[in-house]
Amino acid sequence: MNVTVKQLKAFVAVAKTRSFAEAAELVYLSQPALSIAIKNLEETVGGTLLARSTRTLALTPEGEAFYPVAERLLADWDDAMLELHNLFSLKRGKLSIAAMPSFAGQQLPSVLGGYRRLYPDINVTVQDVVAEAVVEMVRSGRVEVGIAFLPDSSIDDLNFETLFEDRFVVALPADHPLLEKDAITWNQLKSYPFIALQRPSSIREVIERTLEEKKFNLNIELESHQLITIIRMVVCGLGVSVVPSLCIPQIEQLGGHWRPLKAPVITRKVGIFTRKRYPLSAAATAMIDVLKKGEFQLE
Repeated sequence: MNVTVKQLKAFVAVAKTRSFAEAAELVYLSQPALSIAIKNLEETVGGTLLARSTRTLALTPEGEAFYPVAERLLADWDDAMLELHNLFSLKRGKLSIAAMPSFAGQQLPSVLGGYRRLYPDINVTVQDVVAEAVVEMVRSGRVEVGIAFLPDSSIDDLNFETLFEDRFVVALPADHPLLEKDAITWNQLKSYPFIALQRPSSIREVIERTLEEKKFNLNIELESHQLITIIRMVVCGLGVSVVPSLCIPQIEQLGGHWRPLKAPVITRKVGIFTRKRYPLSAAATAMIDVLKKGEFQLE
């Protein structure tokens, strides 16, 4: 049945006022237009809802039964429209995002603070996962927005917008001889135990690929799946490592030190991942706007 909201409003107004003149004013229609709306409704439902005479206007038994149903339908419609308006106006909603730990732990909190000040009624869930998992969570639709390094593998099914370029640094323990240097080369690192991310890791891959081009091998003695664990190992004096500059606050907080890396320099783009061909919610679009306006302080 093709019953319209206009017809329901016309019927409820007439049923409430028992007057076509008053009902027409309530729904902002002319009396002829109101009559047509009621007639079309009755034709659609297959029977008379209003009993009309020259002096009286009453509901038929079917009209009496339908009246509370029509009121409920209109109330549900109004609630649905209000809910939809709140979603578009960011007065209500949910948003799931994923971010690699080095960004989630240092840069993201200030972004979320700015977002919450603008949209306090949006509930945000953050998945703190490694960069490779961020890409897969966006790809599968488990989150709308992801923040991670641009991978070397194909992302033809995803959108990527660069936020900034991260330049890798050398993480060192206190009192390490290389702290005398203003910047450190890869050749200077080869004399010390190196702590690396385990495979598969996009950071491990980019380091290995860069060094292969230079025909250079590292003395890898320890491996870990998490950057924070590598930094703790460095601070404990177990070796040295090369990590994104996003990790500098963690290095300093744990009592370690860092120096710029050179010869060759390694950089990675950090940016926003979203799915192609899938429209974003208003909440996700607003989050991307806040991210793009952020000022990310690195080294």
